[in-house]
Amino acid sequence: MTVLLFARARDLLGIDRLEIDEAATVGDLRRRLTQLYPKLAGLAAVSAFAVNNEFASDTTPIPANAEVALLPPVSGG
Repeated sequence: MTVLLFARARDLLGIDRLEIDEAATVGDLRRRLTQLYPKLAGLAAVSAFAVNNEFASDTTPIPANAEVALLPPVSGG
């Protein structure tokens, strides 16, 4: 699956997308990202995810060849 990174997630890793092999659900992906990229640990815990352009919960299954977006919280002023 392709994981698109935005805002702070992109800044932390210095890239805008990742290829991840194993994750059955969004919750699995959240844990896998934390294992593979410890810099994302705190951010992944509070970020929203979208699977194929649809907001998703931790129990949402991720189909093969999905595009998943990691959407960090934003603050404004």
